[in-house]
Amino acid sequence: MSCPFLSALNVSTIPKQMGRILSMAKRCPVARNMFSTSISSEEKVVTCSDPKQCISKDCPYVEAKIDMKTLKLKKDIQQVPKNCAHHEKFVQSLKTLNESNASFDYQKHFNNLIEAKKQDSTYRVFRKVLRDAGQFPYANEYSSGEQKRVTVWCSNDYLGMSWHPQVQEAAVTAINKYGVGSGGTRNISGNTMLHEELERELADLHNKESALVFTSCYVANEATLHTLGVRLPNVTLYSDAGNHASMIHGIRTSRAPKKIFRHNDPDHLRELLKKGEREAPKVVAFETVHSMSGNICPLGEFLDVCKEFNALSFVDEVHAVGLYGEEGAGVAQERGLMHRIDAITGTLGKAYASIGGYLAGDKALVDMIRSYASGFIFTTSLPPPVLASALASVRLLRSATGKELRDKHQKRVTAVRNELVAAGLPVIDCPSHIIPVHVGDATLCTKLSHDLLSQHQIYVQAINYPTVAKGEERLRIAPTPHHTDEHTAQLVEALTQVWKSNDLDMNTVNVVAA
Repeated sequence: MSCPFLSALNVSTIPKQMGRILSMAKRCPVARNMFSTSISSEEKVVTCSDPKQCISKDCPYVEAKIDMKTLKLKKDIQQVPKNCAHHEKFVQSLKTLNESNASFDYQKHFNNLIEAKKQDSTYRVFRKVLRDAGQFPYANEYSSGEQKRVTVWCSNDYLGMSWHPQVQEAAVTAINKYGVGSGGTRNISGNTMLHEELERELADLHNKESALVFTSCYVANEATLHTLGVRLPNVTLYSDAGNHASMIHGIRTSRAPKKIFRHNDPDHLRELLKKGEREAPKVVAFETVHSMSGNICPLGEFLDVCKEFNALSFVDEVHAVGLYGEEGAGVAQERGLMHRIDAITGTLGKAYASIGGYLAGDKALVDMIRSYASGFIFTTSLPPPVLASALASVRLLRSATGKELRDKHQKRVTAVRNELVAAGLPVIDCPSHIIPVHVGDATLCTKLSHDLLSQHQIYVQAINYPTVAKGEERLRIAPTPHHTDEHTAQLVEALTQVWKSNDLDMNTVNVVAA
């Protein structure tokens, strides 16, 4: 038989559980003798003229005498009976505990983790970049220690709204009137008229009853999905295999049952939903535009499946808002499907060129998230200049100005893609505004990015694991309406040169998006 005292312990963490061990030892005639000096002297240790008989009587799990009078076990540790359950691991843990200089080397462990990243070329080095607000898409880059003027081809400021004069004026006016900070959470002095005005604008943009602004869309996604997973009884969460880390994390931390369906595959989603309980709540989470592959989901088919199984649809339009649809409300507006979506999330930090995220949906859903989502409740709210600039940007992109920018943007995307394909570069075929160029090796991808910057003053970021799967490393190009034909020619020439200088094949057939 195994000892119930030792079996109750997690042997690998014994050194951290001494308080619990001593407390439990008081109840065991064997273990209390092992730790007799650590137990109160007022508590008499069990003794017997015939120890073997006594112990057998009181404890049926051991038959040998344990005679440890101190936790300093260097001399008498071997007296622990060999037939005691978990003997070897238990003894070793106690030895480790009592080594006077024993300690975990945190610094070494952290350095080992960092070194592993460097060895497989997934260690991230941040470029020191200051964009030129008056000369978009140029920036000054300082990574080499010297100022270098570069052309930026990888910014998520897709339409260049960060330097639009009306957007800048809105931020400056808000600073002068309200200061630079919000002063607290939404519940404690941090709620302003600007928050509520922006939320009304976003709700109207998506044709929903209500909206809620978060400090980022990572937080909006994580907090909303986590809260749905916790608050819906017996819910199962269904997630696209290509979903963003924010959605994955929210689902995971909710601890609700989850099912992963193949990327952009409504048939597999239907197959999984058929296996679930018909009457139980279900949430289906997916993105419209996928940021690294450039894929656009089969939105209508996904929504058909959701309706078929009475599942709540959660749609991330982060890389679509501002860029698609008559007023920039995203792919759902472009395809006339907004009214069929239960929950839409978007960002203020990409096409709208500010920072923050939001949720739009029915009033009851949004108010429930507002009331229960800790990621919303327990954080300082967005400051007035951010809110004011975001509001100005949303309104501009809903106007004729926005339509003009979107038209120019799509034309530039088409022109850049066509030129890159004509040059024989392995452009990943996709229907969105994102142009991924396949590399397939992390070290090489990082080097290509470095060569473009150092030799050609062109900034295109390498995208490596874990942002994309290993073997899917790529350069991600994001054209804007403000890139010119000259910029495009320079980019194509530079990419062609670094491809050849690194002995990569040209005239590669287009890669199909995963």
